[in-house]
Amino acid sequence: MSIKAQMQDRSAACGVVVALALLALPACADQRAREDIAETARAASLDSFTLAPPLSETDPVVAEVGATPIHLSQVRREAASEGALDAALQPGDPVFEAALDVLIEQRLLALEAHRRGVHRDDEARRRLAIARERLLGNILVETAVAEAVTDEAARAVYAEQMRLTPAVEEVRARHILTATRREAEEAARLVTEGADFAQLAVQISRDPATRLEGGNLGYFTAAGILPAFAAAAFDTPVGAVSAPFQSESGWHVLKVEDRRDQPRPSFEDMRANILRFLTLQGIEALLQEIEREYPVRRLSARAPEALREDGETPLEEGASAASGPDGG
Repeated sequence: MSIKAQMQDRSAACGVVVALALLALPACADQRAREDIAETARAASLDSFTLAPPLSETDPVVAEVGATPIHLSQVRREAASEGALDAALQPGDPVFEAALDVLIEQRLLALEAHRRGVHRDDEARRRLAIARERLLGNILVETAVAEAVTDEAARAVYAEQMRLTPAVEEVRARHILTATRREAEEAARLVTEGADFAQLAVQISRDPATRLEGGNLGYFTAAGILPAFAAAAFDTPVGAVSAPFQSESGWHVLKVEDRRDQPRPSFEDMRANILRFLTLQGIEALLQEIEREYPVRRLSARAPEALREDGETPLEEGASAASGPDGG
């Protein structure tokens, strides 16, 4: 047989499949070729296990762990999951570097776990399946629900909330606390004759919490104070001094300094809560829609309605409906 024919036969024997090629490699390639094929097979295996593709062609590699890359977008996503607000973090920023450290450690552990074959263990496969299920659900929520949770929708909810919420009146007042009615009446007389209420409170009030501040109580609503205080404060005109009244602490004289509608929270103050509400509402609607496609049938027993109203939860998954209190 000619040398050319021998080479053709050897080439055909070496190109069937990768697995056969690895077995026949000593007969058809040198040590470097074997290493190249093994590295290709290892990289292909890792690609299916632990490596995420770049976000775009302009998503640079910011670190390498072994032969595996970590992209800029991955670091930013990790930082965002930890509460970072700056979506344009760059290398060198302390928050960026901390997130990168986390990803490097995570990649090191994952690569070593893969090398040891941990991902082929039954328990690992079960947990990976659970994690994959959870991630897919989260991605569905992000795509199907988050798109509807817009700033415009949030502002509409805010406007409706403000329309349905009645205005709440509040007053700003000062008070003087005394031990007896007579002392309170004397304090009221002095103020009526021109004494400065705040200075008088500093001199004679028995309330340690407000005395040094001239008896200042700040703004308050009727719902936030004792009934006796509410009656005196909201029945007294701005600038006037109330008649002496009694509470559990003693006798009071109160001066109303301002009256207004309680300031409404701004949209920005409520934005996070509204977005959370819209997200939960969207998830509930999505689940109801999906359940029409995939009917749910519970196989575990449920506690009687009366028990659940008292705070008891359904029996654990797989518990027998016939089990007694002792589990028998």
